[in-house]
Amino acid sequence: MLHLITGGARSGKSRHAETLALAHPGRVVYLATAACDPADAEFAARIAHHRARRPAAWGFAETGANLARALEAHAAPDTLLLVDCMTMWLMHFVDGGCGGGLGQRWPEARAQLLATLPRLPGTVLLVTNELGWGVMPMGAATRAFVDELGRLNQDLAAVADKVTLVACGLPLALKGGQ
Repeated sequence: MLHLITGGARSGKSRHAETLALAHPGRVVYLATAACDPADAEFAARIAHHRARRPAAWGFAETGANLARALEAHAAPDTLLLVDCMTMWLMHFVDGGCGGGLGQRWPEARAQLLATLPRLPGTVLLVTNELGWGVMPMGAATRAFVDELGRLNQDLAAVADKVTLVACGLPLALKGGQ
């Protein structure tokens, strides 16, 4: 079962995914995707906040750029994989770190992920950001990133069994019911 959970920054999407994972009767593995070194204090605080909320009993892995391989390595029929988040995963493919355009490795990694997801046993929760509701970004690189995440989210939603939008901490089922 694949469940895509989307929403804006600080909408409660990660908390919603964690609540679903807490209710899972089997093994839970948290797959962290952050690509950029937390050089600034605010980003480091976000990571620390997520770590503090995770139960010690959950498994944990950092995916790096090869999310498909990490999913395959940890998926099992009784396991729930919580991937947080797709936006940070996309950052692995930005040329020059967290500020350039998308690199040449992106199309293959994207295709591999979309081919892998439907084949996985168990449950997968994918957390992502809905970035297209704000002001049009001024820089071309930022516009390209927002556009690519939007296209990725659409493709993930198409293969997902469930899609939930979280706003103000409230989940709204878009596909597959609650």
